[in-house]
Amino acid sequence: MKTGNDLTVIILTYNEINHIERCIKSLSSIAKYIYVVDSFSDDGTVDLASSLGAVVLQNPFVNQAVQFQWALDSLDINTDWIMRLDADEYLEPSLEEEIKQKLPKVEKNVNGIVLKRRHYFLGRWIKHGDRYPLELMRIWRNGKGYVEQRWMDEHIVLIEGDMIKMDNDFSDNNLNSIHWFIDKHNKYASREMVDVISRKYNLIDIDKHINQVDAGQAKLKRFIKESVYNKLPIFIRPVFYFIYRYFMRLGFLDGKEGFAYHFMQGLWYRCLVDLKCFEVELVIKNHRDDKKYIIKKLESISGLKL
Repeated sequence: MKTGNDLTVIILTYNEINHIERCIKSLSSIAKYIYVVDSFSDDGTVDLASSLGAVVLQNPFVNQAVQFQWALDSLDINTDWIMRLDADEYLEPSLEEEIKQKLPKVEKNVNGIVLKRRHYFLGRWIKHGDRYPLELMRIWRNGKGYVEQRWMDEHIVLIEGDMIKMDNDFSDNNLNSIHWFIDKHNKYASREMVDVISRKYNLIDIDKHINQVDAGQAKLKRFIKESVYNKLPIFIRPVFYFIYRYFMRLGFLDGKEGFAYHFMQGLWYRCLVDLKCFEVELVIKNHRDDKKYIIKKLESISGLKL
């Protein structure tokens, strides 16, 4: 890999043959090292990533948080900075140039860098519905960040220090089919259900560090979700959320593709999470004080190993 900034990039993959080349090529001018942590792909992802200069390791997948923390713990990372990028994401050329210019000059008190994410659906940039810009801390100083251990919606959290924001964007543009999109969100709904139920019944230790540090937009969204949205009645809250996104936040301006996206991701998916939570609550209604029973039922219903 070309020597760029003192930056290591970590990409998690499973069958990402449609995306990995685009992702790696967008990093080649800024990254000193690119590591691909693969979950035993069988579509050629590993060979393609290796041919593009990435170092590929493989590890059994549990969830995104566990896999990424395994990478942080297992890789011998000696660069000053670490970056996380998903395989279906890539840097816009303007962000590549901005990182090259600004990263070497970041002040010592700054340990985290927030990037703005564009989301594309069916080839259309979704600009409305509170979906742009999505601000995520994706670059952090080595040793100053870790990944929250959650089944869904995990973030990189700073241990200490300040954050700054880059002006330009990276893009999330998945090229897979709608069948794949639905299957992925069905799996996501199971993981989010496990997260919701586990936290409700204190089945896991809750990492509250994000509430104590400067975490930008992620902190605010987490607060709204857990303190407002999750307190509303199930099946009603997804309707309110869709109305907020599609009408109040002008999601209707994103056209046909936008309607499909805001409906599927903002209403259908959130209803699916509620439905899975409702199912579990019915199953465990006479055993709510028995944590072992709840865990057993969660594993049976979700197919996940807790």
